[in-house]
Amino acid sequence: MPTAFDTFDLAGVPLTNRIAMAPMTRSRAHGPGLTPTAETVRYYAQRAGAGLIVTEGIQPSVTGQGYPHTPGLHSAEQIAAWRTVTDAVHERGGRIFAQLMHTGRTGHPSLFPDGRASVAPSAVTAAGQLYTGEGMKDFTEPHALTAEEIPGVIEEFAQAAANAVEAGFDGVELHGANGYLISQFLASNTNLRTDGWGGSTEGRIRFAVEVTRAVAARIGGHRTAIRISPANTFNDISESDPHTLYPALVRELEPLDLAYLHITETSAEAREITRALRAQYGGTVVLNPVTEGPTDHRALPLIEEGLADLLSFGALFLANPDLPARLRGLGPYNTPDLTTFYGGGGTGYTDYPALETTAV
Repeated sequence: MPTAFDTFDLAGVPLTNRIAMAPMTRSRAHGPGLTPTAETVRYYAQRAGAGLIVTEGIQPSVTGQGYPHTPGLHSAEQIAAWRTVTDAVHERGGRIFAQLMHTGRTGHPSLFPDGRASVAPSAVTAAGQLYTGEGMKDFTEPHALTAEEIPGVIEEFAQAAANAVEAGFDGVELHGANGYLISQFLASNTNLRTDGWGGSTEGRIRFAVEVTRAVAARIGGHRTAIRISPANTFNDISESDPHTLYPALVRELEPLDLAYLHITETSAEAREITRALRAQYGGTVVLNPVTEGPTDHRALPLIEEGLADLLSFGALFLANPDLPARLRGLGPYNTPDLTTFYGGGGTGYTDYPALETTAV
């Protein structure tokens, strides 16, 4: 019976354990051209004890940005800066995938240098507001991508994936969750299209499938992964048929022999879909689970019972750079400081102590 502390072969990439650091937006790309800084290098290097690190969301294009100070992977400057991160992680024996995140309609014209509109499958404005460099603003109506424009957006993902490999990443994870662009194509309330990119289940999964195929064709399926969040309502998303939508999506993705499928649970009800996808999918499953009580060492039996091959931890990894050691020892755990999650400098970023510096 496998445990969280066993090694794992991730499509030819050897992992020292089955504990992954989940992607978490930190909004600290303060370098020129939205590049990571020396503090970013330190942040990821501190957490290289993870079996796998998945980075914060990285926009594949200018229009993919949704928050201030989030990093990109669409310029030579950005590639070079990310190389310093991957080198530091690899020097410490870690493995790292870049998460490619296009936020779609949850972006804002104030984030773009030319004030362009954000893009989406349909011109449906998200409810609520977002934080911008100019304070809180209402979401604006996005530009509905035309059928002629969609291949260009797919190519942006593929090129960013190639850039990630050039930057030294072990692979990429496509962000198909949490109400961002890929998720917007999947959702019935944000994709109102009647052409081949919407309407039926097959139409709504098409963008996710075509992006994944394009990335796998560019860098190899073994370097490609995707994250999904069935039945998630974040960012004003509504899915009318998650119990049929996601099995259909996974059925189309399975022939690509991906590095992994990353499932994010946001409610106890999502566990039923997780179990169905686990039974259906023959590849590696990474799970970011919903648990009763804190998601800490009490989640580890999910690997032992076979629901997942790897478990990913978010805020707990943010606050505990040596999380695998803490999980093995059943704690203690540093408490995440929510006030420092986004923006700022090293405080709440690289100053969380490791066990050896907290021992009495």
